[in-house]
Amino acid sequence: QVQLVESGGGLVQPGGSLRLSCAASGSIFRINDMGWYRQAPGKERELVASITSTGITSYADSEKGRFTISRDNNKNTVYLQMNTLKPEDTAVYYCNGEVRTGPSTPIFISYWGKGTLVTVSS
Repeated sequence: QVQLVESGGGLVQPGGSLRLSCAASGSIFRINDMGWYRQAPGKERELVASITSTGITSYADSEKGRFTISRDNNKNTVYLQMNTLKPEDTAVYYCNGEVRTGPSTPIFISYWGKGTLVTVSS
C-alpha cells in the first residue's frame, strides 16, 4: 500500500511564508507526476502546482511568482514553498502522486494524502 503524508501546515499572518512537505512511502517502484491541490470551505478542489519526475513545473496563475514546487526523488518527497501568503490562500492542502507500484505493473495510480490545513489570518 502507498501512503502520502503532508506536513508543515499551520497559522501564518498575511505576507508570511510556509513550507509544506509530502512524503510518500510503501510499495513504490516509481513516482511520475506529483502535485499540490487545495480546497477552501465551500469551494471545489483546485490545482495549485505540479511537477514532473524530471522537474518540469506548472503553477496556477494566482500562485505564480509566490509559490515554488520542488521534489526529492531519493526521498520520494515533494515540497511547496509558499511566500507572500494571502487570506485567500487559506485551505486544506492535499498532496497527490502518480505511483507505479511494481516493475510488472505498467500503469500509474493516483494516491492522495489526508491534507494539511493552512490558515492565513491576522
